[in-house]
Amino acid sequence: MWIADQWNDYEVLDTSCGEKLERWGDYYLVRPDPQVLWQTPKKLKQWKKPNGHYHRSSRGGGQWEFFDLPKTWDIRYRELTFHLQPFSFKHTGVFPEQAVNWDWFSDKIKKAGRPVKVLNLFAYTGGATLAAAAAGASVTHVDASKGMVNWAKENAQASGLKDKPIRWLVDDCVKFVEREIRRGNHYDGIIMDPPSYGRGPKGEIWKIEEKIFPLVQLCTKILSKNPLFFLINSYTTGLQPAVLSYMLGTEVKAKFGGKVTADEIGLPVSSNGLVLPCGASGRWESV
Repeated sequence: MWIADQWNDYEVLDTSCGEKLERWGDYYLVRPDPQVLWQTPKKLKQWKKPNGHYHRSSRGGGQWEFFDLPKTWDIRYRELTFHLQPFSFKHTGVFPEQAVNWDWFSDKIKKAGRPVKVLNLFAYTGGATLAAAAAGASVTHVDASKGMVNWAKENAQASGLKDKPIRWLVDDCVKFVEREIRRGNHYDGIIMDPPSYGRGPKGEIWKIEEKIFPLVQLCTKILSKNPLFFLINSYTTGLQPAVLSYMLGTEVKAKFGGKVTADEIGLPVSSNGLVLPCGASGRWESV
């Protein structure tokens, strides 16, 4: 498992009874987590006095209950700063487990010894975009949500990256890649973090099981002649590491050589030494 264990401002303190207790900077949140099937004693005092608690509804979804929590606050990862804001469906604006991937491709960008162009699809609030830009890449950031793109821009400014070569686009990711093929544009690195289900800015329906493989096939057409990396993240149960590995192997490695690795990603739990699984990632890299 690839473990995101280099955080100072974020920590999973404990897990029990379908929930995780987290520290986000100076504030403590309790959120549901479907991976937490065990029932262990909730000994830490923050379980009883968190700053925010997301209660899942039996009818689907849920709602936040807040206790002395600001509307927004910041945390840092290395040189990056992220604005946090709890919003619908339990999210805060950052997936901290992705830091292990940020470090991986940042190192590859820094060691490339040449200009690197990166495409970040389903780019959310910009964690991967910021990491790639800070490492020296030119980045094209694409997400279907205007609100998420604006949030990412705020994170870039807070991180001192507003003048870096980042192109911000509100667009359907598949249609954008199709246009890039027609335009003849190419990228040295591609990152995609697709949702299980979603809608594009014009109502386009995305179902990951149906759309992910054709999108990978399309993306191979916009890789440069000497690409550096290709990263796929998945939070969908059916897309296990072996599936991500096979997609990258048959479509990317077959055309460009290099090597493919895939694994679960996770976060350490400070109170008991466990590692909380948080999805899977597949990586292709040139050798």
